[in-house]
Amino acid sequence: MMKKQWVLAVLLLLMMPLVLMTGGVFFSLINPEIAAGHPDYVRNYHLLNSLRLMCVWGSFAVVGVLWLMVCFLVIRSKKRSYLWMLLAALGPFGFAILATLKDGTSGEADRYTRFVRRLSWPMRIGYEVGSFALLWVLAYEGMVLKRTLTIWYQSWTTGMSTAQIIDLQNASSGMWAFAEGNEVIFLVILLYLLRPLVFNIVGGAAAALKSHHAH
Repeated sequence: MMKKQWVLAVLLLLMMPLVLMTGGVFFSLINPEIAAGHPDYVRNYHLLNSLRLMCVWGSFAVVGVLWLMVCFLVIRSKKRSYLWMLLAALGPFGFAILATLKDGTSGEADRYTRFVRRLSWPMRIGYEVGSFALLWVLAYEGMVLKRTLTIWYQSWTTGMSTAQIIDLQNASSGMWAFAEGNEVIFLVILLYLLRPLVFNIVGGAAAALKSHHAH
């Protein structure tokens, strides 16, 4: 049985890019120059400009709150001390530690928790180190796939060649590198959250199929 806190953590994490996109949309829609021609142009311009900046910083603040809630739910699902919340400041590296915490839940555990508990300490360390490396590779490849699909889509909608679009991206490589780095971080955290969910779903399906064949 999947823990409700863990599923909710996944949903909150998926809300983060939506919040940032919404903030970006409002930032683009609010144009301070529409105040031109009005008697109080200077005051109205500053008000509109402040409003569009509030949309951006407000979206960042909401994302920060969502991130803290995700970490809180993971810790709560494992019945661990809330002092572990300090690791939220370390981003994906701190979350990797939170995801490997021993589950202190009493009673019947889910399939993934039982699997982890059966591992010896050397095997557990090897499993977590291997998972950390694999998830970063998968996240990076996911970012590359998203970049490729985006270039193809922009080429199709604008009529520009893929080479031209790549040249435009290279012209602002710093901005693109920052954005893609954030995408990799987001995917790593998402994969960590999906790891036990996928394990439980696949394990449950395999057990049901085995039971069906047994009958």
